[in-house]
Amino acid sequence: MKNLRNYFASALIAAALISSCNPLQLDDIEDPNNPSVGSVSNNATPQQIQFLITGLESRHRGYVTNISQAWNTFGREIWYLNASDPRFQTDWLGQNGRVPDRAYFGFGTTGGGSWAAPYQAIKQADVLITAAANTSLIPETSKSAVRGFAKTIQGFQFMIPANFVYENGIRIDVKDPLNPGPFVPYKQALDAIKTILDEGNTELVAAGEGNFPFSLTSGFNGYNTFAGLSQVNRAITARLNAYREDWQGVLTALDESFMQLNGDLNAGPSHPYGAAPDIFNPLFYVPNAAVNTIIVVHPSVLQDTTAGDLRVRRKFLRRSNPVTVTTDAGALVGTHQDARWPANTASIPFIRNEELILLKAEAHANLNQVPQAVEAINIIRNAAGIGPYSGAQTQAALLDEILYQRRYSLWAEPWGHRWIDARRYGRLNQIPTSFDGGTIFTQFPHPQAELSWDLYKGD
Repeated sequence: MKNLRNYFASALIAAALISSCNPLQLDDIEDPNNPSVGSVSNNATPQQIQFLITGLESRHRGYVTNISQAWNTFGREIWYLNASDPRFQTDWLGQNGRVPDRAYFGFGTTGGGSWAAPYQAIKQADVLITAAANTSLIPETSKSAVRGFAKTIQGFQFMIPANFVYENGIRIDVKDPLNPGPFVPYKQALDAIKTILDEGNTELVAAGEGNFPFSLTSGFNGYNTFAGLSQVNRAITARLNAYREDWQGVLTALDESFMQLNGDLNAGPSHPYGAAPDIFNPLFYVPNAAVNTIIVVHPSVLQDTTAGDLRVRRKFLRRSNPVTVTTDAGALVGTHQDARWPANTASIPFIRNEELILLKAEAHANLNQVPQAVEAINIIRNAAGIGPYSGAQTQAALLDEILYQRRYSLWAEPWGHRWIDARRYGRLNQIPTSFDGGTIFTQFPHPQAELSWDLYKGD
């Protein structure tokens, strides 16, 4: 399986450059060596379809940097210390009464993985679906597989803006970039995303047995069959169903996913990275490097650890020299850095078996199925070296335990799990601000540019 960098130069064109005005509009690039959006919309060749698929994988990882830095700051899993620009501390931590507005630092429609990047991936998937539908050069089974893959990525990507603006709602109908559909409420958006994922899974199942007919990057190694991609789709659906509070739906999706209770906790698809023309892992920092821009472990995470927890030893590196950045509220001192990535070419998982097992525990706990919840909890606890659960067998106690284990098992993954978890269980007030004098945000407003469609017409 070829690495993403082998396709990257072609994928940049195939994906099409994004308009600086409208994140939902893909420019119609005329390039003599690579397909334009117009050219792939009618009888695209298999090679052009391949370029679009690889371009979609490239766009699929566009959220990683911004969300890993920002959302994990909101949930106080990390501090993103940046001495060159104090706004990464003052604004993202909500110091001195700062609250999100439509022009908040680090987000918007012209950049940032929390809003623009997901919609760019969604539009890339639309182009791929259209190209596959309008060509006679690939068989129907391949068309079905392509649609299934594209809709799986779309479902994943729609969840990003949905959780960013939360009750403010998102647009689901974005096929026409200059006439997008209305904002729909959070719960309605989640239901619409469920439909997209279900449609994608139906397409993958309908494609039959065998390998995906196009090349995927190494991030999908082990999942590059119709059945494997269906398992990935169901894993994403399990995460979504937890947000929808459809607990039986979580368990049903997990049964059809790649979850293995006794399997490798790190198993799952990932975003690959590499040397030029690709990009390096954006979360890798050289151990103990003399820097003043770095992701560090939040002090509360270190403070609340369980003695002997192997996750702490494996994920957190105590620096020989702490990183200190001075803010309006005083000095922020980072004593530990992220130790998860062995090199700057390491892949970053986007959903893992460990999360799926914790979702199983959460679903059983919410259904008052205590033995099954405890069984799943103990898989995580034993892997962490902290022994079986011995607490109360009540639903409240089990949920406390599950959320605690999610905090360390899913620490600083590119999704902002703790921020979302605390919000969906009404526990945002349990995220500490005493270390930085900041504020815990509930949600963000739509970027101003998102509301100003008339300004983009004709661009």
